[in-house]
Amino acid sequence: MFSNEQSCWFVRKVVCWRAVASIAWAVLLLLPITALFVILSRFSLLHPIQTISECLSFATCASAIFSLILMCGVIIMVGFLNLEYYTVIPTIACSRIALLGQLLHPRQLVHSLAHCIMGTIVAWCCAVTIGGRYESIGGPCIQNDDTDRLPQMCLNEYHLILLLAGAFVGFSHSLLGVIYNMNYVSFHTVQQYKYLRFKGSLLLVVRCSSTQALYCVRNYIVMYFFLGYIPKAWICKTLNLHLNSSVHPLDSIPGLLDPSLLYHQWISASFLLFTWHITLLLFRIFVTEVYSFPVQSSFTEDAHQCLPKVLTDKQPMILKFLALQDFALLSQHSPSRRCEVFSLSQPGGHPHNWNAITKECLSLLADLTQRLVAYHDTVATNGRSKSLSSGSERKTSSESSVTSGPEDLMSPRPAMLLRTPASVFARSIGGFPQSPLTAPFTPDLDSPFSSPALRRLTAPMDQCSPWFGTVQSPHIMRRAPKLWSTSTDSQVNGSPPASPASVPSPKQEPSKPSRLAQFLQNRKEQVKNFLAKRALIMYLFNKLPEASSQALFADSQAHIWALEGGNRCCTLSLISMWIPAVFADTTCTLLCRPPGLSYLVQASFSEDQFGVVQTTLPSILGSMLVLQEAVDRHFKLPHASSKPVRSAGSLGESTHKTLRFALRATLKTSIYRITTTFGNHLNAVKMSAEHRKRLQLFLEYKE
Repeated sequence: MFSNEQSCWFVRKVVCWRAVASIAWAVLLLLPITALFVILSRFSLLHPIQTISECLSFATCASAIFSLILMCGVIIMVGFLNLEYYTVIPTIACSRIALLGQLLHPRQLVHSLAHCIMGTIVAWCCAVTIGGRYESIGGPCIQNDDTDRLPQMCLNEYHLILLLAGAFVGFSHSLLGVIYNMNYVSFHTVQQYKYLRFKGSLLLVVRCSSTQALYCVRNYIVMYFFLGYIPKAWICKTLNLHLNSSVHPLDSIPGLLDPSLLYHQWISASFLLFTWHITLLLFRIFVTEVYSFPVQSSFTEDAHQCLPKVLTDKQPMILKFLALQDFALLSQHSPSRRCEVFSLSQPGGHPHNWNAITKECLSLLADLTQRLVAYHDTVATNGRSKSLSSGSERKTSSESSVTSGPEDLMSPRPAMLLRTPASVFARSIGGFPQSPLTAPFTPDLDSPFSSPALRRLTAPMDQCSPWFGTVQSPHIMRRAPKLWSTSTDSQVNGSPPASPASVPSPKQEPSKPSRLAQFLQNRKEQVKNFLAKRALIMYLFNKLPEASSQALFADSQAHIWALEGGNRCCTLSLISMWIPAVFADTTCTLLCRPPGLSYLVQASFSEDQFGVVQTTLPSILGSMLVLQEAVDRHFKLPHASSKPVRSAGSLGESTHKTLRFALRATLKTSIYRITTTFGNHLNAVKMSAEHRKRLQLFLEYKE
């Protein structure tokens, strides 16, 4: 399943067993849920005793046992699909055409087809459970125009409409899962026991399932009114059944508005969605449970399972996120494990654990900084864009200045073109060789309606060109200098950086395109200009507000853990019994704050006996300050500072919409934590003049 053989140990020993445990609990919970459905579907207010006797007699029949076995199989299949399609980095469509592409992806079509089949199976089990007129697909009937009055096998439309409703609800559930990122597994804000977390989310699952079932039944009734005759005629022809002319057809307003039919459709859809949502909720709870990695091992064969090695692994992403979560918990709540991080290797006396952990954390911060700079250079100039490659090249000088030190913990990453992930089904365990985390945004220049002149400005420059790596627009040159535009040495010494224009380069004659290439290019531009004037085309290709900003910070949970820790580490056990769920998150925020790299630096002030943190303190402070400036510049862009409205009635994860605000607050808190702990001792740290000036604002509490 994975290319990295050593990463499979975690998937095989941890993730798969957690998924199996969640499926087992979902199967165990299916029995009481089914019993409740039987009571609600057969309940009669005028005959309560008869309802109880019918339920007891149904529980002992063979059809009930067979239906329960089928529904257990459906639950197992749903759990397998949850394991196959989950991701820890959400895929955010930046345009409507991108969202349409996700919905029409082949893996999504397979997912939708599987849910249609499973919905039909569950609907059949519901029809058998309800009994009466829903029990079978066909039955004997006598036609009104039949002179012989002979019984014939006719179609039972009540059974058919319930089966089609199950397929429609399953298909709708699959599509809504893509739109609302239902396959996105987020890490809970408050660390709770699994039982308490499940109990707190149970009421939300009931409300979401019943509400979604109501909307699905409404949409299904409208669709069946216009298109119901198609499956009805096909079933009659396939099974050699007749239409009962003595019964009013259901694809009419009186037939569809039958109160009993509407109630049974709604209760069946609610039962279907509730069992699937319970399976998804249990999977999220089990797979995001905290896992403790050893800092170091005495056996070489277990070295790949230690925290410093796991943090550097690129795949699977669930392993990296759980390692960062454990690192966040370690740095605040485990003094003994912190001593292992600060320890020296024997023999040799090298801080290998600290170097590996710090290198990965600083690499994550530098990666996000590079993406922010590239994004800002693309969209902040209102169309006067410059090359992403040049911005990335200028970024490398800052990275080298930030990470310079005795240990040389980081090396600048090569510039790359950052794009949106291809599909919602690019799993977190799938391979993305370009970056350890997904680079989740697509510049507006990828639109097929961008002008040729704009794309010419953003085309990669030739390395032999005298303008390679420099700014190409006079409007951009007049802007204020950036932290990442000059190196540390030039800022400290006061000497201007060497201009790349002074380096001679050989002249290259551009090759003249052929007539056929010119003709095809002209036709292409004509087609694009024609389509750009159509309102529907522009509606599909225009960027959605806030989508690019949300996609840019889609993986910021890892950066929050690397800085300070994303989860508020309050293990609410007895407290959660009496604290209302509405105030649980607020109470935990007031009680304690999360750990991370800043907590390790803070703890090193009194626990670092060998001074291993002092060698990398300039790199840590420089990375944080450069990232903070990039984040502040990003929040000055349109739609970046507007907070999205939280959807309280959906199981779809929306935490990724506010990750940029959490990252900004975490970044500032981390710098304040370091400056408060070290105080004036930071004046002895070597850093550039720009960094020292910005750090002084934190020391004086003016930032």
